[in-house]
Amino acid sequence: MHSPDDNQSALRLHLPDAAATARVGGALAPLLEPGMVVALDGDLGAGKTTLVRALLRARGHCGPVKSPTYALVEIYVISRIYFYHFDFYRFNFPEEFLDAGLGEYFRDDAVCLVEWPQNAAGYMPAADLVLRLRFAQRAREVDIVAGSEEGRECLRALRSGWLPAAG
Repeated sequence: MHSPDDNQSALRLHLPDAAATARVGGALAPLLEPGMVVALDGDLGAGKTTLVRALLRARGHCGPVKSPTYALVEIYVISRIYFYHFDFYRFNFPEEFLDAGLGEYFRDDAVCLVEWPQNAAGYMPAADLVLRLRFAQRAREVDIVAGSEEGRECLRALRSGWLPAAG
């Protein structure tokens, strides 16, 4: 289910099904703090929105969670924390991030979950965690990479909570 990483800044998890993807979202949920940016990278259908849905549900959101592909951002307020779920798939140019005025969402009282972050490269704030989902044979894998000290702390907590259960 996992592979260790010598520098403790990355973790790879094997996801045999959608339920495993949801477990990763649920495990990440309590670890995210306001001010964090989580980038979700991967092909269409790789599980980005499934992971975000599970994360928001684990934080206590009971309503629908839909992909923000057309709206660009969906807003969820849970326990006084703003969760902004972005999808930049439809951006043709990274500058569209500025044109849409999305920088104002990246605040100290918010957790920003960003699908297709590469489409806003150079304009979006740096990610604390990068989750790269990909198809692997009949399953999926996710590489979780820390991009800041907050991300490394989150990854350490995820590793200590996930690995014993995965064994």
